[in-house]
Amino acid sequence: MRYTPHIVIAAVGIALLAAFAPLPNPRQEDTRPVPVTSGVQYEFIGRYDVDRLNQILTKDTPKFTEFQVTYTPARNAVNMYRVTYPSVIPERNNRPTVASGLIAIPETTVKSMPMVSYQHGTVLGKHLVPSFPDKSEETQLIVAQFAGQGYVVIGADYFGMGTSTEKDGYMVIASLQQACMDMYHASLSVLAKEGISVNELFLAGWSQGGVATMCFLETLEMNNIAVTAAGTAAAQCDGFVMVSGFLNHPRVIDATWVSAVVILTAFSL
Repeated sequence: MRYTPHIVIAAVGIALLAAFAPLPNPRQEDTRPVPVTSGVQYEFIGRYDVDRLNQILTKDTPKFTEFQVTYTPARNAVNMYRVTYPSVIPERNNRPTVASGLIAIPETTVKSMPMVSYQHGTVLGKHLVPSFPDKSEETQLIVAQFAGQGYVVIGADYFGMGTSTEKDGYMVIASLQQACMDMYHASLSVLAKEGISVNELFLAGWSQGGVATMCFLETLEMNNIAVTAAGTAAAQCDGFVMVSGFLNHPRVIDATWVSAVVILTAFSL
């Protein structure tokens, strides 16, 4: 059989296309939003393998925090999803809204897992929140340390953050409670669709997240939802004391962005 120049060129072109074409993405279908129930939906936003999780624990987090801490190495990869869910704003006469958050699910054959609800701390950027994990070092650490150990990790973005179109609800207590509670129920719906159940619930949060954690714990207790343990750090649960302290007793160790916290609090309320 004779090969004409046109056939040879075509064959070479097909071979090059095959060689350089992107490999099929096994989760390509998952990148589209998946409806669950009552307005809740979730979409695949990324996967951290074990090496990536351990890099977060051993290199990225120490660089970000400037502290050397020995964390437990990750044991499993983690798939992350952005959840959007309907909610209401209590301080606005329960006006309907749509909020967002993160659910990180360990890659494991286990179908009954403990859950950590992590409430994020003060951030000054709209997307420096759980459902944008690549932009949030705080979220990366929690995902690496807990989801990498087999815990489902969830985190509400709070109203005004993430994909929310609302104004920032910084330190607005009833809204923090509502966002976290509705995110919790939305996450249970997502997990049910994935065939996963929750056997324990843990809460944690730092700074504003510590306040949100205590507020959320109060709401869970009022609804008779069992919490195994809750932990906070630097939680300014009395907002007036925090603001008045910064204004009336400034110290050299105060963070340089303290003025922004005062402004956020005033405008949000």
